[in-house]
Amino acid sequence: MDMLNFINFFLLPGIVQGSIYALGAIGITLVFAIMRYGHFAHGDLATFGAFMALFFTTAFGLSPYAALPFAIVTAGILAVGIDWLFYAHLRALPKIITTIASFGVALMLRSFVQVVWGVNSTSYTRGITRPENWFGIRVKSHEIMTLTVAIVLVVALHLFLTRNKWGKAMRAMSDNPSLALLSGVDNGKVIALTWIIAGGLCAASGFFLGLNTELKSLMGWNILLPTFAGAILGGVGRIEGAIVGGLIVGIAEELSVLVIPSEYKVMSAFAILLLVLLVRPTGIFHGKVL
Repeated sequence: MDMLNFINFFLLPGIVQGSIYALGAIGITLVFAIMRYGHFAHGDLATFGAFMALFFTTAFGLSPYAALPFAIVTAGILAVGIDWLFYAHLRALPKIITTIASFGVALMLRSFVQVVWGVNSTSYTRGITRPENWFGIRVKSHEIMTLTVAIVLVVALHLFLTRNKWGKAMRAMSDNPSLALLSGVDNGKVIALTWIIAGGLCAASGFFLGLNTELKSLMGWNILLPTFAGAILGGVGRIEGAIVGGLIVGIAEELSVLVIPSEYKVMSAFAILLLVLLVRPTGIFHGKVL
């Protein structure tokens, strides 16, 4: 196999898929850093965001890319509502209870999507997208948009966390919630802001997953394991760790088809997760929060 075929059939698809996992992993790591529990409704929240983009596309005649900001806002608002309805009254209880509750929220979100949009696969656009040839590297337009928007969102989040006062408040709360409260940080607003960002990133990851593959009600559940694997591999609580971990898992999945059938490539995410938990449970970046 020559280098161009390796890039076209394995490396580039792996980077695109890894960027989708990275967006979801960042949301997972934000929730864990602020609230200290794993959110297993994350994948189905991504599915909801993807189908909301489809709703705005079909109902208002918007292009999928124009519908994405509306889907991000809708998913962010929904995430805040879910926290207020289902998680807020559990904050004083052991975190494992909230984690288990998130499974119930995941089932509700999935059922809602199936009732409203059905269980059949669909897509944002019809027809075949022809790839562009850049010096022998074949890249489709939606792959370019996936990578571009992912980079923009990551850079914007980094600037927000390091330059904005509310971003700094989120970092303070992730480090020590009690001390942040004593310092005048409004923990309630920080939690709401965290959910808005996490929900928006979920919508983006679900949208680009649907754009690069297809829309179906189980799509978010299917990427939950790779997304968590990416977050844990990078170090839960580290933004840069989520990015690196997501990319590694995405590339590993695509490379795994060289030795196993493509239907089982998700096993590579499971293998990475198992290996990390056995060898380096703190992840690549040692899991230091934010």
